[in-house]
Amino acid sequence: MGAFKLELRCPQKVHGIVVDPECNWSFESLSSELHSLEKKLHDSCSVPVPFTKAQSRVFWNRKGVKRSPGAFVMSLSNEETELSESEREEDHDLRMVTAKRFNCDDLYMSDSDISDYELAFDPQSYLMDEVGLVESAFFERSHEHHLQVQDDIRNQLSAIETELMTEQEKYASAFARIEKYREARKELERKLDTQYQRKIAEALDNHLTAIQREHELKSQIEERRIRSDAAHEEAKRKERAFHEERLRQERARAEAEAKLRIEEKKKAALEAERRAAKEAGEKEASEASKRIAAVPAQQEAAKPQLIADSSNLNLQPEGSGSNRTKKSQTTGDVVRAAQTALTLEQGRLLKLKELEEANRTLIRTSNMDFSNHERHISRLIRQIRGIKENVRVKASELVKILKNPSCPQTISVAAFAKKVVSHCESPDNAVFACGHVIVLVTSQVPQAMDLILAEFHRACIYTVPKHIVYSKSFFESKEAYYKDIGHREDDGKLESEKDYLKRLESYMKLYGALVQTEVQGVPNIHGPKEGWAWLARFLNVLPANMYTAVALNAFLQTAGFALFRKYKSQFTKMLLIILNDFLKALREREDSELNPIILEIQSYIEDNKFRQEPEGRSLQGQLLSSRVYSY
Repeated sequence: MGAFKLELRCPQKVHGIVVDPECNWSFESLSSELHSLEKKLHDSCSVPVPFTKAQSRVFWNRKGVKRSPGAFVMSLSNEETELSESEREEDHDLRMVTAKRFNCDDLYMSDSDISDYELAFDPQSYLMDEVGLVESAFFERSHEHHLQVQDDIRNQLSAIETELMTEQEKYASAFARIEKYREARKELERKLDTQYQRKIAEALDNHLTAIQREHELKSQIEERRIRSDAAHEEAKRKERAFHEERLRQERARAEAEAKLRIEEKKKAALEAERRAAKEAGEKEASEASKRIAAVPAQQEAAKPQLIADSSNLNLQPEGSGSNRTKKSQTTGDVVRAAQTALTLEQGRLLKLKELEEANRTLIRTSNMDFSNHERHISRLIRQIRGIKENVRVKASELVKILKNPSCPQTISVAAFAKKVVSHCESPDNAVFACGHVIVLVTSQVPQAMDLILAEFHRACIYTVPKHIVYSKSFFESKEAYYKDIGHREDDGKLESEKDYLKRLESYMKLYGALVQTEVQGVPNIHGPKEGWAWLARFLNVLPANMYTAVALNAFLQTAGFALFRKYKSQFTKMLLIILNDFLKALREREDSELNPIILEIQSYIEDNKFRQEPEGRSLQGQLLSSRVYSY
């Protein structure tokens, strides 16, 4: 580092001490000189000096490194300090120091240090003022003390700063560890809390499950006890009802048997009378033939003529009393039906009549009210829909009612037959679903089928099939004829032909749905075979008119598809007979009102609609059970 030059104007004498500075002073020499001056002042001064330097000054840089005392170089120009030769000689003995050059290469000086040195070498410095020696030494000591204090403070600040930084690092590290520990602790607490809550939830769930299980067990025990008591009471009640019903049935059976014996006696007497009349006629005929050769017979023995009432088919002698006028025509001229069909009709109607009489007697002699059972049966029938599960459930409930010992079976079966047949007049009637219900119920209660067919025959004569021809000689009036073929009377007024045809169509559709119903594993007592027989009898005997055309069309709409699947070509031949003969006979009547029904039947045959499954025939939902559970 270059020489540090300080220009000073120093007095030649200070209190008698000659100062003759040299150009180059080392810092060590200067310090030794100052120390010697302080010692001399101390020895010569009677007043104690308050500031005594115990040791030489030690300088420290800003970084806390001890400064070398010989590192500072101070240079004074010879030109500025040059004195006269006489003055140098005069003060030569008192010259105490020799100016030397100061080295500052290794000295670190801060801004504050530079300012301190600037103050120290200020031209107005106390070392250069003309003041007293004591004051000069005092100021010097004060200044040195001030610098030392500054150095000490600076060193302490540096140490404190270093210590503070160390403490900050320790604090930061400790804080990081604390944070890490706290996070770990939180995570552990969270896991422990979750486990604890899970254990609490499991314990609570187990407790509630145990309580629920205990309550269920208690309720099951209580329900078993209640059911056991109810079953015991029900068994007692059923046993009593069964004994009562058996007694009532025995009485009704005895009465029916008595009536049947009376009827049989009447029939036997009538048959004997007919045989006697026949034998008498044959005898008279043989006697007359013997007299032919002698005398031709002028008169033939009179034979009693027999007529039959078209409503009940009971034969009566011509002379017996009747509410009608005497008729010259026989039943065969008025009633058109196959003999087998009439025989079946008569047997079914007779069973229904006997059952109704027995039920009336039973109701009169019994104190029980059976109307609730009838209403229940009617409600179940009204709820029948074209859904398999619905059909299964309703059929099962109806079977349960028909076999319920609390109500005589004759009453419940009669109510079922009447309600299920009359339900076809309802607008929301599902004929195919009703057909399934009838088949399922009659498979469990076979005796109900004849009663159902009897209700069919009573409501619609074309289910036999049978037709009554109007004859003025046989009927007193048109109203009497309409009543015989099934027109209803309301307040003394007969229903219109349109309403009658609508009801006729409803009954024939239900009858056709019944005969075509086939349920796997369940026998149909009145199935497709009976439907084929009905169609053959219809075409063989019945005439072609409005009533028979509507009946035939309704039957084909519901039963034609099943008959075609079963009889194939035979059924198509039957349809050709209808197309060529029956429709031809309808056209020959030249009645414009017959045109719609003719076109409908013709379209059914020519468009092969019998090959298409009718709407509603296949029930919706799951497969229908092959059997009805017995109760």
